Amino acid sequence: MSQDRFVSRHIGPRSSEIAEMLESVGVASMDELLEQTVPSNIRLKQPLKLNEGLSERKYFRRILDLASKNKVFNTYIGMGYYDTITPAVILRNVLENPVWYTSYTPYQAEISQGRLEALLNFQTMVCGLTGMDIANASLLDEATAAAEAMVMMANLRSRKMVKAGVNTVLVDDKMWPQTHDVLKTRALPLGFELKILPKDEFVFDDNVFGLLVQYPNSDGEVVDYAALVEQAHEKDIKVAVAADLLSLAILTPPGEWGADIVFGSSQRFGVPMGYGGPHAAFFTAKEAYKRNMPGRIIGITKDLHGNRALRMALQTREQHIKREKATSNICTAQALLAIMAGFFGVYHGPEGLVAIAERIHNIAAFLAIEIEKLGYTQINKNYFDTIRLALPKHVMREDIEWLSHELEMNFRYFENGDVGISIDETTNPQDIGWIIEVFAKAANKKWQVAEEYPEGFSVNPEFKRTSEFMTEEVFNKYRSETEMLRYIKRLAKKDISLTQSMISLGSCTMKLNAATEMLPMSWIEFNGLHPFIPKNQARGYHEMMEELRRDLSEITGMEDVSLQPNSGAAGEYAGLMVIQEFHKSRGDDQRNVVLIPASAHGTNPASAVMAGMQVVVVKCDDKGNVDMEDLRAKAVEHKENLSSFMVTYPSTHGVFEASIIEMCEVIHENGGQVYMDGANMNAQVGLTNPRMIGADVCHLNLHKTFAIPHGGGGPGVGPIGVASHLVEFLPSHPIMNNGHVGITAVSAAPWGSASVLPITYGYIKMMGAEGLTDATKIAILNANYIATALKENYGILYTGENDRVAHELILECRHLKASAGITEEDIAKRLMDYGFHAPTLSFPVHGTLMIEPTESESKDELDRFISALNSIFDEVKEVESGEADQLDNVLKNAPHTAESVCSDDWNHAYGREKAAYPLSWVRENKYWVPVGRVDNAWGDRNLICTCGSPEEYEAFTEK
Repeated sequence: MSQDRFVSRHIGPRSSEIAEMLESVGVASMDELLEQTVPSNIRLKQPLKLNEGLSERKYFRRILDLASKNKVFNTYIGMGYYDTITPAVILRNVLENPVWYTSYTPYQAEISQGRLEALLNFQTMVCGLTGMDIANASLLDEATAAAEAMVMMANLRSRKMVKAGVNTVLVDDKMWPQTHDVLKTRALPLGFELKILPKDEFVFDDNVFGLLVQYPNSDGEVVDYAALVEQAHEKDIKVAVAADLLSLAILTPPGEWGADIVFGSSQRFGVPMGYGGPHAAFFTAKEAYKRNMPGRIIGITKDLHGNRALRMALQTREQHIKREKATSNICTAQALLAIMAGFFGVYHGPEGLVAIAERIHNIAAFLAIEIEKLGYTQINKNYFDTIRLALPKHVMREDIEWLSHELEMNFRYFENGDVGISIDETTNPQDIGWIIEVFAKAANKKWQVAEEYPEGFSVNPEFKRTSEFMTEEVFNKYRSETEMLRYIKRLAKKDISLTQSMISLGSCTMKLNAATEMLPMSWIEFNGLHPFIPKNQARGYHEMMEELRRDLSEITGMEDVSLQPNSGAAGEYAGLMVIQEFHKSRGDDQRNVVLIPASAHGTNPASAVMAGMQVVVVKCDDKGNVDMEDLRAKAVEHKENLSSFMVTYPSTHGVFEASIIEMCEVIHENGGQVYMDGANMNAQVGLTNPRMIGADVCHLNLHKTFAIPHGGGGPGVGPIGVASHLVEFLPSHPIMNNGHVGITAVSAAPWGSASVLPITYGYIKMMGAEGLTDATKIAILNANYIATALKENYGILYTGENDRVAHELILECRHLKASAGITEEDIAKRLMDYGFHAPTLSFPVHGTLMIEPTESESKDELDRFISALNSIFDEVKEVESGEADQLDNVLKNAPHTAESVCSDDWNHAYGREKAAYPLSWVRENKYWVPVGRVDNAWGDRNLICTCGSPEEYEAFTEK
């Protein structure tokens, strides 16, 4: 491979090693392997029509050129997005640090203690600010969090209400318009009646189960909702509040006036606007509702040795394991952004947040007074950061807009001509002068710049917060950059990420997230833009996104792509809603049955339920393939009502099913559409595509196939590609024209998580057509190389017609439990002692491990992984033969902490060296787990989801 080609940096094995690996697999060439693996009837006849891959230097110049076309104005639009200051110590050591951005969702708690603690900090901070009992570890954005709140309130209905068919939700018309739109999208298929009204027109009749309000509201007004909440509760109606998290540092939190659920965005806590995302939504509730909460909850438990440990708690490991019985399809969160927001709270502490909030309010109050002197009327009586100005008769909105753009500022413009100004953390004294100058010039008035900085203003005592918050030690300890840096590094050292070793999770595609791809995320030209600015200020973004849509269309074979869905599960939901809208346009409103293979990802049936569809499960045969007879029978049985078929390709079992085209034909013959789950797209790119196999819609996990990092569980991005007959139904947006006019919005921002799109753009541009295809080939080779090396000891559960796997494989472990009492979990935990993250555990088949190596892993790393698993197999055989004790062995006690190995109390039947250094190469870069095997059940029985003090925890564990 030429060293000046980016592909040579992205792909792990070298040319000479590829030849060795092919020989090991038992083929003479890559072409022979592909012939044995990918059915010939779905192979592309021509290479991808993409440009040749750019060198890193040429790409850097290209992305710099695009960045220069984005204009960074001081923006005071607000509406849920605000400029913020990311402390440099967090920017450099978290956002730009691969230890944080390449780690995976913390399913394996023992090797995730650092990010789990950071997320626990986030939960604790959010609970303190909102005055609520329990928080999750983030959702996708504020609008989808509102939709989750609506569904949760529906699930909290009494039996009497459910029996009576109570289905109405009252929504304040003073919520963000993007929230209204997403609520409409989610309510429709679930049969909820949305009544969007002024709060004074709410009628609490017997058909209402919930209401949603905004605090402060979309005008910027701080409203007293206490009486409204009390009135709702008298009727057993739940209340959900969208709150500005920063404002709660100085405003009475909703938890203190009776809210049942409080949610919103944590973007103001050091997370750049990024032209709309990604941003971590927060979600809190009363303690009584904890088992109804969507998303992940981080909780405290203990490990094998009785020491404090953290893990994902309750049903959040994960809710979509309920499949068609799910009440949410949440999979990806926004973990990396929640971690940043949590660190922002740690660094500033409660006094810092109060200072920031008071400073913002002072500036807003000063502006209100000074601009009113110029003849404008400030409408908001009580406010935090936003003033709403009615213009004098002789001043036109166009005057304000033109003058503000001349001075590189953006304001909000209401439909009636009023102008809104939302102040943020970055506003400084010079900005105040420029703002007032615009209004003075528009009114033809003179204004004298104030010499002193505005201060001394305070919110109305009626709304002023009096309670303490964030009193925990972690929020009152790290003020110097030195100490903050050390705290971040201390947490980072507890985790395994791609900086440590390969992460072999099947169906998760943990590939290289190249540094060149990541750099633009830190540039203000990309992260400093508000999503609702005029498009001519974001020309670089739109040029990039248009190219990206074209490239993704070419890769998938689809006609067009929507970038709006901000997770894979959101893409599934959006795709199904597009299909349903297509059926409705043809008068087929009754088509609501979706066929889903038993092997499908849990989000598939969960998304279908969220889309109001009836799930019918299709059997799989003994080889793991979709049972064609069962598929055909059920398609015919439901012919009149068949909406769609959801299929993952290659299958969730890691096989290219030869009958895929026939499957799609069966669905089309019976009036349905085919939805392809793109989770395994890494085995398709350049070799085949979803449209060629017969799919009408597919989603793409950009955080898998297309190099956006997992970030400890998010950001995820899940755009959908559609065939030509579905383009007109792609999701629109209520504020910005995003190029589509179909269903209402599925996410808050017009283009979803726009600020991470340059990563995928860079990946495609630098790989080029040939590089992308080579990546797919090597992913398939790497998987078959591992399968060949491990099949004798373990066995590979499913293979294709020629005994080949696709890009992933399922390792059989059930026979080891039968022969030695060793489970797949024991193997997963023991791998940690070798320095590896566990593969995917017991999915899609219980008692197995699913492995996906990706094309980025070198032969050396693959060989280390193989030697670790074969060494573990030898350890299992020791148990089986009786050489090792059935209970006191290295597998049952894994993983081993440094504390346990160094303890004077060592009393195991095996030696310390065997526990800590099972193979010689482990010594070179030993990873020590910070805790022993975690007790999940104990933590679920004794749920603690906020930091607390060590004394409180010790007292709790003594009970």
